[in-house]
Amino acid sequence: MAANITIYGIPNCDVTKKAITWLQKNKIDFEFHDYKKFGVTVSKLTEWSKKKSWEILLNKRGTTWKKLSPEIQQTIDDEKTAVRLMQEHTSLIKRPVIEVDGKLLVGYDEAIYKDAFVTHHR
Repeated sequence: MAANITIYGIPNCDVTKKAITWLQKNKIDFEFHDYKKFGVTVSKLTEWSKKKSWEILLNKRGTTWKKLSPEIQQTIDDEKTAVRLMQEHTSLIKRPVIEVDGKLLVGYDEAIYKDAFVTHHR
C-alpha cells in the first residue's frame, strides 16, 4: 500500500483497539502513535483543527473532560484554548485520529474507513 497512515490514540482505549483491529483485518499498514508515551504537539493539534474543527477533536463526553472544573471547561471557547488543553491532557482528544492521504479521520466509523482505505487503496 502506498498510503502513509498514522493512527493516533491510546493503546487501552476500546475505540482505538476497534480501529486497529479493523485496519489489521483489512491488511492495511499503519503506524501507531501513542499519546500517552509520545504526546502530541501544539502544531499537530493546530494542523488537525484546520482539517476538522477543534469541537470535533475535543472529547467532552469522556471522564477526563468531566473531571475538569467547570471554571476550566468554560474557558475552552476557541481553537487556541482547546489546543492547549488537549496538548496538556491528551485523553481529551477524541480517539482515534487517523491521518491518511492528507485527510483526517476522527473516531471509529466502518463506512468511512471502507471509503478511505479499501475503496481507494486496492
